Parts: sequence; C-alpha cells; structure tokens
Amino acid sequence: MKKIKVNQEACIGCGACVAIDPEHFSFNDEGLSHPISQENLEATELQSAIDSCPTSAISMVEADEILDGTEEDHLECDEEDGCECEHCHTCEKE
Repeated sequence: MKKIKVNQEACIGCGACVAIDPEHFSFNDEGLSHPISQENLEATELQSAIDSCPTSAISMVEADEILDGTEEDHLECDEEDGCECEHCHTCEKE
C-alpha cells in the first residue's frame, strides 16, 4: 500500500501543497508540511501538490518505507486504544 511522505529536511514550508490539496496536507508546529490523510490517494489535487513542491519533498512510498519515527508513521495510531504501528519508534506498544 502506498502512503504520502514529506521529507521534513527538504520541506521549506512554502505552503504550495497545503493551498493545492488541504485534504492531504497541513502545517505542523514547525511550519512545515505534513500529511493529514492517507485516503483518496488517486486525487488529482494530490498529484498536483506533489508536482508543485519546489524542493521535491513530497513522495508516494510503500507503507513499510515510512519507518523514521515521524508523524507519518503514526497516521493509523489510535492514541486512546494504544499505538497500532507495525514499526513504531516513538510510542510504546502495550
């Protein structure tokens, strides 16, 4: 399964992706883009947002490639019931 990944080191926070596709992108506390949804990955707006990134920080990767302990790793977490990430790096499984 594919997922959206934003390379936080490459992102400059220009906001093009957020303006083009607010369904999939928002700003984090550092003012950088991050994915907020992994649904509707065939959307035209998503591809436009990826293509518009001036630093090519946005990519579509296989879900098992997102293993760096960042927010993207936890999009499927349900914090009330505990983390369900397969390769979680920042929260403890109980």
